[in-house]
Amino acid sequence: MTKVEVSIKYLPTTAVSDATGGHTNLRSTIKPLADHYKIAGRAVTVRLPDGENGAVLEAIRAAKEGDILVIDAKGNTNRAVAGDFVLSLAKGIGVQGFVVDGVIRDIAAIRELDFPVFSLGTTVAAGNKNGGGKVNVPIAIGGVSVCPGDYIIGDVDGVVVVPQEDAERIVAAAEAKLEKDDIRAQEAHANGKESIIAYLDKVLTPCSK
Repeated sequence: MTKVEVSIKYLPTTAVSDATGGHTNLRSTIKPLADHYKIAGRAVTVRLPDGENGAVLEAIRAAKEGDILVIDAKGNTNRAVAGDFVLSLAKGIGVQGFVVDGVIRDIAAIRELDFPVFSLGTTVAAGNKNGGGKVNVPIAIGGVSVCPGDYIIGDVDGVVVVPQEDAERIVAAAEAKLEKDDIRAQEAHANGKESIIAYLDKVLTPCSK
């Protein structure tokens, strides 16, 4: 495991978003099914025709342990890209989670699996299996382009994409932001109300006063 891969597992999405300027955040409509879900790994991308899900099994077969399936389902909120059985297969071979611009089904059973899913929600309808999907190709999901091997970070605040070619720089910037935030918090709360007022006076501009 590389230094970037180790570091990225401990970074919150908010720090990574700050480091990328917010340009690679997926739309906030893609949410975790449970607040405690946290994912950080490389993307196996899936491009599905509208209402299809056949290529999801192909992507699971292609994935390595710790990978995250990132699925462009064209925003379809009627037909599911997967249910509890398919997700149990993914979990069983070590896939870390799913990020879906679409919906899943069998939510109660999936919650029992405790398998991280970030999606637009749930449905009762199964997806079609007429073919035409593609695995490990560039996709667009949640308003962001994702390439195979890009880093995906998700938690209760949302999902952020880290392009693999910029990963070292972004991780370093995110770690520096966390350190800066910690120093700021210590300064602002050092002496209770007095230090809070001093901090506010320092950062407020004459116009805002």
